[in-house]
Amino acid sequence: MKQTVYTASPESQQIHVWTLNHDGKLTLVQVVDVPGQVQPMVISPDKRYLYVGVRPEFRVLAYRIAPDDGALTFTAESPLPGSPTHISTDRQGNYLFSGSYNQACVSVTRLEDGLPVGVVDVVEGLEGCHSANISPDNRTLWVPALKQDRICLFTLSDDGKLVAQTPAEVTTVEGAGPRHMAFHPNQQYAYCVNELNSSVDVWELKDPHGEIECVQTLDMMPPHFDGTRWAADIHITPDGRHLYTCDRTSSTLTVFTVSEDGSVLEVQGFQDTETQPRGFNVDHSGKYLLAVGQKSHHLAVYEIQGEQGLLHEKGRYAVGQGPMWVVVNAH
Repeated sequence: MKQTVYTASPESQQIHVWTLNHDGKLTLVQVVDVPGQVQPMVISPDKRYLYVGVRPEFRVLAYRIAPDDGALTFTAESPLPGSPTHISTDRQGNYLFSGSYNQACVSVTRLEDGLPVGVVDVVEGLEGCHSANISPDNRTLWVPALKQDRICLFTLSDDGKLVAQTPAEVTTVEGAGPRHMAFHPNQQYAYCVNELNSSVDVWELKDPHGEIECVQTLDMMPPHFDGTRWAADIHITPDGRHLYTCDRTSSTLTVFTVSEDGSVLEVQGFQDTETQPRGFNVDHSGKYLLAVGQKSHHLAVYEIQGEQGLLHEKGRYAVGQGPMWVVVNAH
């Protein structure tokens, strides 16, 4: 399995393309100058395209991925109704979702043969909309509205329209600020990192009564931390055994183990990382974690070790200015 790592640096308007070697070392393949401040990125389900959101002209750009070395070639673009804070796709590659914090909306863009061709739906009134996350069955879109302490639930129709479910939302504790999400591989549980109180909620997707329930809330900060809580990102290993979150004030990655059924998290430790880590990701082998520092302008590679999933730094690499996003492609 070959793996390619992409990092987005909005201040220098660049994407760095790296080969992730089996020993955890990175080899630079390409530096792409992007026409705008590049922030969120996602790879198409068929691994042929990298989609990136840019501003101040709100657009999604599509780059074709070379199958041999992962190099990028610009292919298409399509306008968005708001500044893209987070982008994702459905699991079949038919639609791209963009959550916009500033415009308080989530939009759906149609993809035809992998290329964005236009917006087909917009839902407004989502204050602090920070991500859009399609459920494992490709039917329910979870959309955290950070400023409203709620996660809105929509059914994705075949024509790309978003239809509010019943109930239309689940709520967090007041002041939590739900932000980003990850799903367990067994498709039974979802995890949401809350920005404002740096906690993680575990959501049972369907309890015996067919309802969605929060079954655990866990603090993700080191003991005795007394600064401003400012959590950012969350990812789970492919085998579902370990989950990780990051906080930007403390520049810390928190390591969790996940119970076999996915319902219970347990904090195993904390890893000091790059300054102000806004984004990170886990590779497809579940062996490495890669984190970028928005203030350090570097990418760090960690090996995931042992039953606890603790992190051992393998190397640091200079990237562009203000890196915010990391994605990994396996091909």
